[in-house]
Amino acid sequence: MAKDLTVTLEDRPGTLAAMGEALGKAGINIEGACGFPTGGKGIAHLVVEDGAGARRALEHAGIQVGQERDVLVVNIEDQPGALGSIAQKVAGAGVNIELFYLASRTRLVLGTSDNAKAKSAVGA
Repeated sequence: MAKDLTVTLEDRPGTLAAMGEALGKAGINIEGACGFPTGGKGIAHLVVEDGAGARRALEHAGIQVGQERDVLVVNIEDQPGALGSIAQKVAGAGVNIELFYLASRTRLVLGTSDNAKAKSAVGA
């Protein structure tokens, strides 16, 4: 199952490059990502297949890795209403979406309160 890693970066030039280079040197592909500044830091969420390998590579480079969680990666149509449709199916199963962002190849990353129920609800 795909892993979402929460990474904390210093909010200064070059830290995103260092993160990308550390993962690249370790042969870890970033399949999806989002990032934003908060409180003088940069917070990134990364989707990778090898969570343990990504953690090792980042920590070896001096980059702080926080939470690691299983996430669903769902194919999604690139059209209006697609997110709402999938979110409605997950909600209909009584599952809370705690995290979402887009990944490469038009896929949606979902961190939920119950990934098994969410997976069943969206037919993934």
